[in-house]
Amino acid sequence: QVQLVESGGGLVQAGGSLRLSCAASGRTFSSYAMGWFRQAPGKEREFVSVITASGSSTYYADSVKGRFTISRDNAKNTVYLQMNSLKPEDTAVYYCAAGPGYSSSYFRLSNLYEYDYWGQGTQVTVSS
Repeated sequence: QVQLVESGGGLVQAGGSLRLSCAASGRTFSSYAMGWFRQAPGKEREFVSVITASGSSTYYADSVKGRFTISRDNAKNTVYLQMNSLKPEDTAVYYCAAGPGYSSSYFRLSNLYEYDYWGQGTQVTVSS
């Protein structure tokens, strides 16, 4: 069992930055790929970014590539999402999730149904 708690959301102006954190409980954090997803009002939850269990590979949605950076600190059981050059369309609830540690496949790791554990989400609002 893994419990995930996100933090770092808030209100920011367009062009600003935020850093989201996701703290995980349990001793097996390093065996999971860690992903970030987001859900805007009236829309489906969508993939944002993922980092493999080893940290050797990262993937990003095209909409955030070049602006967001995912990282993890296995010693602290924490995954981060640095978000720069934020746009109003980035407004959403952001969720972290723990997924298949054995995979390095973008196709699998970008699929929210591959993830077993989810945090409660943190709101990010970007004003224009």
